[in-house]
Amino acid sequence: MATLYVRNLPDDLYAKLQELAASQHRSINAQVITLLEQVLTTQAQETEEQKRQNVLKLLEESRNRRRVNPGDFGLPDSSELIREDRDR
Repeated sequence: MATLYVRNLPDDLYAKLQELAASQHRSINAQVITLLEQVLTTQAQETEEQKRQNVLKLLEESRNRRRVNPGDFGLPDSSELIREDRDR
């Protein structure tokens, strides 16, 4: 198992960590591990949620795009071309 050392930890932050660990009946080490697990799990869930939202946004944008009409670009309608060809 890896070991993690934290240098220059502010005294007030360490005091809060001690209080939280004591209130949860954990050692400081166990409390730090628990907090890291919670944060990393939450962050991973947020990342998945962001990906899901991006896909939903992309789908919504594609649904809202209007279909391209060839007449808008000065091109003949394909049905008119087919009718001309059949009438020959």
